[in-house]
Amino acid sequence: MSLLASGTLSKMRASLESTVQYRLPVGDEEVDLSPLIGKTITLNHTGNIFCASCGKKTKKSYSQGHCFVCMKKLASCDMCIMKPETCHYDEGTCREPEWGEANCMVDHFVYLSNTSSLKVGITRHTQIPTRWIDQGATQGLPILKVKTRQISGLIEVELAKHIADKTNWRTLLKQDGAPLELVDQAKALLPLVADKIEEIRAKYGEDAVVVLNESITPLSYPVNTYPTKITSHNFDKQPLVTGLLQGIKGQYLILDTGVINIRKFTSYEVEVSAE
Repeated sequence: MSLLASGTLSKMRASLESTVQYRLPVGDEEVDLSPLIGKTITLNHTGNIFCASCGKKTKKSYSQGHCFVCMKKLASCDMCIMKPETCHYDEGTCREPEWGEANCMVDHFVYLSNTSSLKVGITRHTQIPTRWIDQGATQGLPILKVKTRQISGLIEVELAKHIADKTNWRTLLKQDGAPLELVDQAKALLPLVADKIEEIRAKYGEDAVVVLNESITPLSYPVNTYPTKITSHNFDKQPLVTGLLQGIKGQYLILDTGVINIRKFTSYEVEVSAE
């Protein structure tokens, strides 16, 4: 085994090509993962975790790579990030108003995706197709453009009454879902939330919600073999993860010994080796 890189993990970076191409950030380096598919790789967790924000050593990771103090004070770790409809910026209680203006008070998309089944989601205007790749979607379609993150959350909540807003990650890692007619799905779903859209427009302006007419983006992942049974690796329980890299989908490395969610272990210090 040859040591390729050592340092703290960050979520995998990806580029949309005929097949999604992945790079694994490890400290100041990026490991190109494409040449490693079909080879044995090892990730060895040193036992150290360093906060992604302040850099201090922490015994436990909170909110994907933060120490407890940063988790409690950063706007990016607030509950409204998980539930954007609960945004409290207008109440003057945002933890970091400038961060909120740059990240939440900007255009967002409401989208449909195929993550082994039909799903609704939201993302900032700068995060397409990154958001779909991170979720392992095989198709993506923006259906609405809205003025703020909160508005996207309000509409997502309404759409989630009719379709899923969560991904079944185990199903995702066993196969690609059958192609879906997302445009037809959008045409069927939008009338169901027409009243909510009009309510939002009446409050925030006609341009607060814009119906889009986009085409479907297909996505293909570098997977040689999907597992028939899903076993998860966990650095907190077993610091040494090794196996034949059979593929990559979403933020998961698929090994013949199990799968590991790289994003979950953001800020964990590791040594990455390959044969």
